[in-house]
Amino acid sequence: MLRPLFAALAMLVTAGCAGAGDEGGGESGTGGTGPITFVTGRDTTAYLQPLLDRWNQAHPAEKVTLLELPEAADEQRAQMVANLQAQSNRYDVLGLDVVWTAEFAENGWIIPLARGSFPLDRFLPPVVETAVYKGKLWAVPYTSNAGLLYYRTDLVKKPPRTWAELRDQSRQIRKKHNIEGYSGQFLAYEGLTVNYSEAVQSAGGEIVSRDGTEVRLDPAKGGVALSFLLQGLREGWIPKQSLSYKEEESRLAFQEGRLAFARNWPHGYGPARAELGDKLGVTRLPGLDGPGSSTLGGANLAISAYSKHQQTAQEFIRYFTSLENERRVLTEGSFPPVWTELYDDPALIKRFPYLPVLKESILAARPRPVTANYNQLSLVIASSVAKALNNPSPESADDVAASMKSELEEIIRTQ
Repeated sequence: MLRPLFAALAMLVTAGCAGAGDEGGGESGTGGTGPITFVTGRDTTAYLQPLLDRWNQAHPAEKVTLLELPEAADEQRAQMVANLQAQSNRYDVLGLDVVWTAEFAENGWIIPLARGSFPLDRFLPPVVETAVYKGKLWAVPYTSNAGLLYYRTDLVKKPPRTWAELRDQSRQIRKKHNIEGYSGQFLAYEGLTVNYSEAVQSAGGEIVSRDGTEVRLDPAKGGVALSFLLQGLREGWIPKQSLSYKEEESRLAFQEGRLAFARNWPHGYGPARAELGDKLGVTRLPGLDGPGSSTLGGANLAISAYSKHQQTAQEFIRYFTSLENERRVLTEGSFPPVWTELYDDPALIKRFPYLPVLKESILAARPRPVTANYNQLSLVIASSVAKALNNPSPESADDVAASMKSELEEIIRTQ
């Protein structure tokens, strides 16, 4: 995204690494220059390659190659873990989901970085915390994320603030216009964990403590969150086909006019705006009694412990997360940047009217637990909720939540 870095950048990076070890959490093995591979999830908006081309034009001896993994976070993680467990040096810079920091750090797959080498004080504070584990910086925030409610302004006079309003409006629109009501990401994968976590938070609850050491799921509040989804499926204002939706499926269903409301990340705004124009509206997620709480998402950039060109990898991360490139992350990729000042830029707000709402949502979002066992916790949540949504049984929503709590406690006890 940014203009080419000056040659002096390498000197600054090296100097920053040499003097900020203990202060920033320490760093290791940042030597080595040469070609690198940047591995990340599939670029569905085709904005990445031009940014890499800018780097490559300025660094012919340190070119970066993009390696795209599947769109789903679960599949990305599986491929990265397989590579790192084999101690392969094929990957240099890793595009990590914010929930993977603890696991990758705990297993020694990524190296710690010096805080002083990056302008973290100009980033959104909650976003920086996603890159920190046990007091050390293990990655650099690249994009942030918070779930938003997309809606059709030609069908909705005032966007819903509560689940009850969402239900009523969805039912009315479905009856009057023959358009489905609401969907999120309800396939059994990380997206369902996020959607259910947001529902629990929006009902005033919490699933697991921030440090991942305590299960705090109140079966009653967990049951209320599950009942919200079950009621929508039962009454038809959440379409049955949404049980197979990930981010892209729900985005396409909304922008193609098959849904009046959709929960999704901000990257869907650009394509939806191009398709719907002024018919597109964005607001905060609704909750039980008022605006809801999103799960904090996003991606961080880390350096593989097995990379042979770690100095180049760090220079590339500095380039890729600089202010100019972060502006392009938003304008060309429709992804939320991590620099706070970009959310207050009048020109950007004019082009992306949802920025003030997004900033508010990010600052109010809840991070997922920081634990090396996060993947196991997420699998339990997603599978329990998916089973309830796909196979309604006499078991109450409260009972499902109670059973889920027991399984989560077992994981934490054995970690």
